[in-house]
Amino acid sequence: GRVIAKGNAGYGGDSSRVQDRLRNVQQLVSTLRAFAAILENGSVVTWGHDEYGADSSNIQHQLQEVRHVHSTDQAFAAILSTGRVVAWGLHQW
Repeated sequence: GRVIAKGNAGYGGDSSRVQDRLRNVQQLVSTLRAFAAILENGSVVTWGHDEYGADSSNIQHQLQEVRHVHSTDQAFAAILSTGRVVAWGLHQW
């Protein structure tokens, strides 16, 4: 499916910068102020407040063949098809 977010950008309410990539969404997960969407091809798209997990740019190359994403208040953890876990967001969480 598709996702469209409207609202306060600091809370993930503005998905316009990633809107063109939000197609074939299979799962949607949130922290307090960010979202992560798993796409049909196993990649992940994130948006919202960077300190709450929206900035996945440093690990984006690792977010392939993602099966599930779980979240805390300020971080995400992705489980890959290999069983490996990739985490991002505020490191204390």
